[in-house]
Amino acid sequence: MSSLSRELVFLILQFLEEEKFKETVHKLEQESGFFFNMKYFEDEVHNGNWDEVERYLSGFTKVDDNRYSMKIFFEIRKQKYLEALDKHDRSKAVEILVKDLKVFSTFNEDLFKEITQLLTLENFRENEQLSKYGDTKSARAIMLIELKKLIEANPLFRDKLQFPNLKNSRLRTLINQSLNWQHQLCKNPRPNPDIKTLFVDHSCGQPNGARAPSPANNPLLGSLPKAGGFPPLGAHGPFQPTTAPVPTPLAGWMSNPTTVAHPAVSGGGAIGLGAPSISAALKHPRTPPTNPSVDYPSGDSDHVSKRPRPMGMPDEVNLPVNVLSAALPGHGHSQSFNPPDDLPKTVTRTLNQGSSPMSMDFHPVQQSLLLVGTIVGDISLWEVGSRERLVSKNFKVWDLSACSMPLQTSLVKDPSVSVNRVIWSPDGALFGVAYSRHIVQIYSYHGGDDVRQHLEIDAHLGGVNDLAFSHPNKQLCVITCGDDKTIKVWDAATGTKQFTFEGHEAPVYSVCPHYKENIQFIFSTALDGKIKAWLYDNLGSRVDYDAPGRWCTTMAYSADGTRLFSCGTSKDGESSIVEWNESEGAVKRTYQGFRKRSMGVVQFDTTKNRFLAAGDDFSIKFWEMDNVQLLTTIDADGGLPASPRIRFNKDGTLLAVSANENGIKILANADGIRFLRTLENSAYEASRTSEAIKPTLNPISAAASSAALAERGSSVVAIAGMNGDARNMGDVKPRIAEESNDKSKIWKLTEINEPSQCRSLKLPENLRVTKISRLIYTNSGNAILALSSDAIHLLWKWQRSDRNSSGKATASVSPHLWQPSSGILMTNDISDSNPEDAVPCFALSKNDSYVMSASGGKISLFNMMTFKTMTTFMPPPPAATFLAFHPQDNNVIAIGMDDSTIQIYNVRVDEVKSKLKGHTKRITGLAFSHPLNVLVSSGADAQLCVWNTDGWEKQRSKFLQIPAGRTPTAQAETRVQFHQDQMHFLVVHETQLAMYETTKLECLKQWFPRDSTAPISAATFSCDSQLIYASFLDATVYVFSASNLRLCCRINPSSYLSAGVSSKVQPLVVAAHPQEPNQFALGLSDGGVHVFEPLESEGKWGVPPIENGSASNVIATSAGVSSDQAQR
Repeated sequence: MSSLSRELVFLILQFLEEEKFKETVHKLEQESGFFFNMKYFEDEVHNGNWDEVERYLSGFTKVDDNRYSMKIFFEIRKQKYLEALDKHDRSKAVEILVKDLKVFSTFNEDLFKEITQLLTLENFRENEQLSKYGDTKSARAIMLIELKKLIEANPLFRDKLQFPNLKNSRLRTLINQSLNWQHQLCKNPRPNPDIKTLFVDHSCGQPNGARAPSPANNPLLGSLPKAGGFPPLGAHGPFQPTTAPVPTPLAGWMSNPTTVAHPAVSGGGAIGLGAPSISAALKHPRTPPTNPSVDYPSGDSDHVSKRPRPMGMPDEVNLPVNVLSAALPGHGHSQSFNPPDDLPKTVTRTLNQGSSPMSMDFHPVQQSLLLVGTIVGDISLWEVGSRERLVSKNFKVWDLSACSMPLQTSLVKDPSVSVNRVIWSPDGALFGVAYSRHIVQIYSYHGGDDVRQHLEIDAHLGGVNDLAFSHPNKQLCVITCGDDKTIKVWDAATGTKQFTFEGHEAPVYSVCPHYKENIQFIFSTALDGKIKAWLYDNLGSRVDYDAPGRWCTTMAYSADGTRLFSCGTSKDGESSIVEWNESEGAVKRTYQGFRKRSMGVVQFDTTKNRFLAAGDDFSIKFWEMDNVQLLTTIDADGGLPASPRIRFNKDGTLLAVSANENGIKILANADGIRFLRTLENSAYEASRTSEAIKPTLNPISAAASSAALAERGSSVVAIAGMNGDARNMGDVKPRIAEESNDKSKIWKLTEINEPSQCRSLKLPENLRVTKISRLIYTNSGNAILALSSDAIHLLWKWQRSDRNSSGKATASVSPHLWQPSSGILMTNDISDSNPEDAVPCFALSKNDSYVMSASGGKISLFNMMTFKTMTTFMPPPPAATFLAFHPQDNNVIAIGMDDSTIQIYNVRVDEVKSKLKGHTKRITGLAFSHPLNVLVSSGADAQLCVWNTDGWEKQRSKFLQIPAGRTPTAQAETRVQFHQDQMHFLVVHETQLAMYETTKLECLKQWFPRDSTAPISAATFSCDSQLIYASFLDATVYVFSASNLRLCCRINPSSYLSAGVSSKVQPLVVAAHPQEPNQFALGLSDGGVHVFEPLESEGKWGVPPIENGSASNVIATSAGVSSDQAQR
């Protein structure tokens, strides 16, 4: 159905509601599936109209659509069952059990048995988990809370929970306008036409010479309703119009600007900028979490193909659910039953800053680097992993003679200065410091303790209250605001002032740059409580709102850029956090739980698109974004000030909190604790190497790159940023010659020849397939998915047991080859051509719910829970040869084709957005780096291409350096995979392994097998990017140190294959466990899959460097190239 047809349905729904066609309204809602009326649903649940509840739901979802839908139907049917038991209606209960609940037994048989056993109890409350079950009314109310959360999280209900904001009687108004227009076209218009029908076009009768009346003052269908003139619309609350005067919506002013100047607007009246509002676009902005102000142009291309069938992919959602305290298995939900567990609440570090912290910010890439500014003007850079202060600088004006006389005079009178704000640039190459006296200082960061002066700007008269970076017109800018009531925009490279925004009547307290679609803008707040918005032009403020509290207010978007929040404190100490409805310019929700009188200005932060946090009442308070009630409070073991300063790192795994006595506490969740532990281990390993590799850096390159923490790591690509979604690490170029000459500490090669020397497990084969073509661990780490050459998918799942308490994949416990009770297989569409000529490929969604897969035919989308084929698309030719999900949008996939093109496809709208041309043979590898906004592709032509994901232009390309004497096969695959730092990537080719730096496409390191060695069949990073697992066509597996491509372990085929088959079987694919860095799996040419782990007594592959070892075990390196001549 087209967009306009969909909107017509909404207009009809509004009309039916106004005309009181109650049953028809809800029938149309259900049949169209466009609007889920939560109020009606709540009423039916409260009334126990279970048949109607399920009938209404059926218009939007079915029980087996996804795990949220399954949980919704389960909760409803469980409640119906319990109510029957409570009435002692056993026959009804048995009917519900058999008819409604048995469907869930295939997913959790134990749970179904437990439910069945309730029939044997006189009172089901004797069951411990149901002991708190109250009366029917309260039980329904409690269940409804759970159902609402599930519905809001269910991707199938996206955009169906909010009714469009329509004026009253919008359909009548449109008909009036149409009739007025028809009347104007009459050849002989009457002054008072008599409209008797809408079935045919209006036409006046006999001529009388009268002119057509103005449509504005002569409506033809009677009086049009005035705003607010109709009574409330009951269940359709969203239908109600906003009563006049209406504030300008936050979205409404962000249309394409005209050339006419617009004054600041206060209060009512919409601002029309000559183009339609983009409020619809605001609901799905393309703002990346790590770079909220980069301009992303639309992906125009030379080929745009549309198909009539839209189909959407859900985003990843974590939601706490509870099914009799037991989860349906395989749904990936057990880790998020307790929301506070996702929060960093364990104190892992306490740093002594020396003076009171005023502002803090974590590095966007190296997320253990914390920048701190203090009340006495000092700045420090901490490596929280090692607790080391890398940089400490006291306040000093770099060039006093270049400063204005007011600044010079004020510094003479009172030299004391405080830091108001410190912040990193989006890529971490720069950081800015805003001081309480006039100036802003911009430093460039070059890794380790290398911090250099870049710009000093005499920005404002009085204090500079806030500082931010933005990227309008693809040019990095610095935005400042100050006591002089202005906002200014500066070129980050030269310090040239580009814009000055005037219009506030009080000192400007904060700025918040952002963008929606292609429109860049800045929110600003002032100490009189006014919020204004500015485009990058000289046309004045676009909106004027009053912030709650009307004093110190800061604003922030959620990480995905879709939700806007503000936090403020009034002069009386009243603090609040609110979420704004951008389409209406009004407060959407106000969060509760603040102290009545905050002692200081409350600071807040957001994380994971899910949580809000604020420092208040000597503690940190947390809220879930969708719940106004306080989620939890953490005192960080005490010792916090009344209103502590707080700052999350980008992944939300660490939280820095200012403490009393000039301290800073670092709080971590489970992932953060592992992250810090990994850093400690890396630092320990690095301390045992003879020399840390120094990077060279172009300080502010075109990509504004920043270097790795090279001072404390032996890695060519430093592993300081351990969390996968990181930002630009920069132009890291190791001094390989020096490294190769250092033989004081070298790796001792470990040879594994016997099964007893490692843990290996061949996975069970209930289903005989040919060779394994593709292999991957699920993101949860508890299953392995394989795709065979005959287009069949195999899924092995590990279960929790006494021998495997975590339920994760392991070589110590055998999994089972899983299939749904229906017995269906996930089988790809196969083309008419020879199946052996097909190139199988697949990609797994981040929450393991869906797999997109192809084997030479159409691309199929499978539900991983039911194995059902959700849809197929893109029939060949050309055939898909590689698939990759966009890291920020599960609806966008890059599809490599056998005709050498790459298609950027939006699943939701079923449209190819761009078609990329640059290769000459089929595509064999694709990898995204979100921090760099690039897609790296590789092909059978042995070429690498780097594409900008903003406009999908090709930035660079380079052919692999094939070693002399090695002639690759005609269709040799070239694979690419990003390092965890997201700045470097591994290239795998049958002739070599290579490490590349992305921004310059520079080869940093290569490893070539000897001529007598079998070709490389596959290779992959370990989950922490410290190791590389490589398989060869002679069935040997090598384990390399990723930092220098040194071989540390060789696993020979005799350790896992019997003598009779070792010469016939080849490993074709290798996959690494997503959480266990020392576990990997091989897919073999005989259809087998083997999982490998080192012996528990050893814990890792290979032996760490030893003193004065034999040089025979060192991989020779020269000019960045290594070979295995020393090993073989």
